[in-house]
Amino acid sequence: MGKLVKQEIVRQKIFVIRDKKVMLSVHLAELYGVEVRALVQAVKRNIERFPSDFMFLLTDQEVTILKSQIVISSWGGVRRENPYAFTEQGIAMLSSVLRSKKAIQMNIAIMRAFVRLRELLIEHKELVQEVKEHGKILGEHGRHITAIYQLIDELMAPPEEKPKRKIGFLVDDEKDKKKTGRS
Repeated sequence: MGKLVKQEIVRQKIFVIRDKKVMLSVHLAELYGVEVRALVQAVKRNIERFPSDFMFLLTDQEVTILKSQIVISSWGGVRRENPYAFTEQGIAMLSSVLRSKKAIQMNIAIMRAFVRLRELLIEHKELVQEVKEHGKILGEHGRHITAIYQLIDELMAPPEEKPKRKIGFLVDDEKDKKKTGRS
């Protein structure tokens, strides 16, 4: 299996739960080529290596939401307990608990996938910031262009015509209108 294929498979198995990027024990066991039961037993034998920010048990509600999101009706049949979620640090700690060659190779691939995911998030943030800056510049240009168009419109508009005074003699009716201001 190629490095890119491994990383893509791993990336598809990374979820955000409780605002943390995690992988589930069922997926880790599958990737490491061990039974879920064996993985969980190895973790429980070394529980002091897995504080709550490294690993936690999913609630029933989290399991329900996850199953609906990834459209899987069951994870390998009847389960006695919900799957565990492992953070990046918890997965790194698994390498000290699971010692098979496959587990070590997969652990390296998983760490690379987490690093690449972090890089993508950083690139995304930089891109968003760049777009915002361009938007500000374009906004300023837009205001300047609007002002230029308004000035051109003013210059192109025909001058206002002032009412012209009549030249010549005024007839009596016109004199009366002018004095009273009536038209």
